[in-house]
Amino acid sequence: MSAETAKSHETKTRLLEGALRTLTEQGIAKTSARTIATAAGVNQALVFYHFGSVDELLAAACRYGAERSVSRYRARLASVTSLSELLAVGRRMHEEERAGGHVALLGQLLAGAQTHATLGPATAAGLDLWITEIEQVLTRVLAGTPFAEFTDPAGLARAVAASFVGIELYEGVDLPGATAALDALDQLGSLVAALEELGPVAQRAVKHRLRRTGRN
Repeated sequence: MSAETAKSHETKTRLLEGALRTLTEQGIAKTSARTIATAAGVNQALVFYHFGSVDELLAAACRYGAERSVSRYRARLASVTSLSELLAVGRRMHEEERAGGHVALLGQLLAGAQTHATLGPATAAGLDLWITEIEQVLTRVLAGTPFAEFTDPAGLARAVAASFVGIELYEGVDLPGATAALDALDQLGSLVAALEELGPVAQRAVKHRLRRTGRN
């Protein structure tokens, strides 16, 4: 990589990180070429030189942030061996993301998607990265449970992602309510763990019951 290419890459990264920081700290309403450039410590003309427009920079920053977050948790998700463990890991990830300001960032991206045309697809693409990781975990851990033939990992992954997005946004207006929702997921995790620990005979009985329910 030449010195010029390396410098260009560094500037683009600084702009991407500056955009994410500006969205998190100042909100979508105050995010502009000037505020992003100030956060990045560069001339605001470089926003347009590297990305063409503020909206394109925000879309790129959304993808950049999602890829960075997913990569941070990929190994942890790959080590999950049960549904109950997935719920526990999900809660810890949620707490870490909130502490890092990423919950606030998601809220701003979703709000901005209403008025910035490029943000909607970019935010959806970022969420799809999470959904793909969750689907892989669900496909793996469901395979050895009574639920394997009765669930759709792809659809369930989207439901899980949507639930956590909803809880993250809910926290902004009702923290106790959001905490209660997370506690309820913990209780669900305990129930799932109990089912996972059933012996072969009991698991066959659960499958039989689920099949009968599905036919009714």
